[in-house]
Amino acid sequence: MNKPGFSIDAKTYGSSRVLIIAEIGTGHGGDEAKAAELIAAAIESGADCVKFQHVYADEIIHPATGLVPLPGGLTPLYDTFRALESGPDFMARLKARVESLGALYLCTPFGPRSARELRDIGVRAMKIASPELNHAQLIDEVASYGLPTILSSGVSRLADIEAALDSFTRAGTPAALLHCVTAYPAPEADYNLRVLEALSMLFGVPTGVSDHSTDPLVVPSVATACGACIVEKHICLSRTGDGLDDPIALPPGDFLRMAAAVRRTSQLVEELGASAAINALKNEYGATRIEAVLGDGRKRLAPSEAANYSRTNRSIHARRPIERGERFSEDNLVILRTEKVLRPGLEPRYLPVVRGRSAARYIPDGEGVEWADLGSY
Repeated sequence: MNKPGFSIDAKTYGSSRVLIIAEIGTGHGGDEAKAAELIAAAIESGADCVKFQHVYADEIIHPATGLVPLPGGLTPLYDTFRALESGPDFMARLKARVESLGALYLCTPFGPRSARELRDIGVRAMKIASPELNHAQLIDEVASYGLPTILSSGVSRLADIEAALDSFTRAGTPAALLHCVTAYPAPEADYNLRVLEALSMLFGVPTGVSDHSTDPLVVPSVATACGACIVEKHICLSRTGDGLDDPIALPPGDFLRMAAAVRRTSQLVEELGASAAINALKNEYGATRIEAVLGDGRKRLAPSEAANYSRTNRSIHARRPIERGERFSEDNLVILRTEKVLRPGLEPRYLPVVRGRSAARYIPDGEGVEWADLGSY
């Protein structure tokens, strides 16, 4: 099969030229000097692209979310996100530094405000994180920019992917899809990398992998042999650092090994074909291990992420307490990740159905808005 490539800035990435993304996220902690150190480490370790996250807490979760289990332990995530808010000028300076070193700057928005700020500083591409794949309003906003966009598809079903990609198709905006497992860390055997070709054939888009497993080599290498044109992996200065994702990220030495393995596998695919590359990986890492990572190619929620569905991704929540009989509006509704304490609400695509209805019962601050909450117009 001739798999579609993904183009950014007149460069086209495919199985013979894989785009390697170093995900720094918020690992800089708002410290520009640490961000500069991470950028240099990422590029020196073989990354073509350095990615960040543009955070505003109120675009992501509710203050009532409570403690969220993360790789570093239970975390007061709303307060943590508030502390990581850095603004568009900070992001513009990071963009300038990345581009001055010859790499692509990429950043994830989490709502319309952060998306517009990234557009306004002149980013050349966009990235949608897995939990925002069902955030219809954000997807439509980003698709309208016409910028090449990479969408991660962890904790999603085929219908979620189809709805998100449909927005880009309607807007005529190029998109690529990253297969992902939304677990930290993600077991490598959950990756089911044969799904890459299935997703590419089904949706007609380039595919890649966003890897949350802790091993630097196996998932990126197998994904490359399966036709990935993009490989994304978290990078840190040390796994004992205080970044939210540091415990599952790769230190620079391991990231360098990962990038070399991806390039080596890519070359093998180019010279001998995918089957030969997979056989070489089986000889190197063991056939049983590689077959487990390959999986059966059927798109489904992975065992390690299934419990996160409807909680890690977005739903409609009460922005503040809503009294019985009160009309739903932008003033009292918000689209957020639910996480573990609050109840999930209706999917964001139902927001037009909810607005203007009366509340059939009292809804506590932060709780999800369910069908049973909807009264008359």
